Amino acid sequence: MKLHWSPRSPFVRKVMIVLREKGMLDEVECVRSVVAFAAMPNQDLLSDNPLNKIPTLVLDDGRSLFDSRVICEYLDATGGGPRLLPEAGDARFAQLRWQALGDGLTDVLLLWRSELTRPNGISEILPKAFESKVRAAMARLNAEADQLDSAAFGLGHVAIICALGQLDFRYLENHWRQAFPNLAKWHAKVLARPSVNATVPKDDVSPGAVSATFDPNKPVIDFMSSQA
Repeated sequence: MKLHWSPRSPFVRKVMIVLREKGMLDEVECVRSVVAFAAMPNQDLLSDNPLNKIPTLVLDDGRSLFDSRVICEYLDATGGGPRLLPEAGDARFAQLRWQALGDGLTDVLLLWRSELTRPNGISEILPKAFESKVRAAMARLNAEADQLDSAAFGLGHVAIICALGQLDFRYLENHWRQAFPNLAKWHAKVLARPSVNATVPKDDVSPGAVSATFDPNKPVIDFMSSQA
């Protein structure tokens, strides 16, 4: 199989965690695929995914799967080891709900970063709206940290881990661990998991992989500050 991949993408990271959890890492060739929100499509990727998004998984028979939720569920169903998405019952819907919350938080963080890099400047309302949603999502996760800890590791956990990883990767000095100590305690525990520790996002020097234009050392959000 071929995976259109990037070490920066939180949604690609979801797939990489699942591949490791299911013992399938050696079955996939990772191909560095550069995509950007405000750029022309990557033609190599476009032939496998008309939406021009990563991750995209190309199966051995030529079929392609996208997005991360579809890919992860496919890998979970075909790989070995315990199921990351229970087949039925409350446990299944708990994982699906957490996956929706984690993926949604990641979406907001990615859109916020795109807004911060706009050449024509930042709109007035969007950063406030993004910050409000991020704070609310983090507060909900902090309130549910004990449930996350007691539940069997699943796709919902994977999505939340990747959202928090994006927060650490692109939004420096935000103090989320001090503001949400229950969530921080759970995250520190799960970070010791080999599949999680091995997939921490990082920059690379692939052609076309250009860093953001905003100052990465200037905090965008500080969870310890009062909310307007």
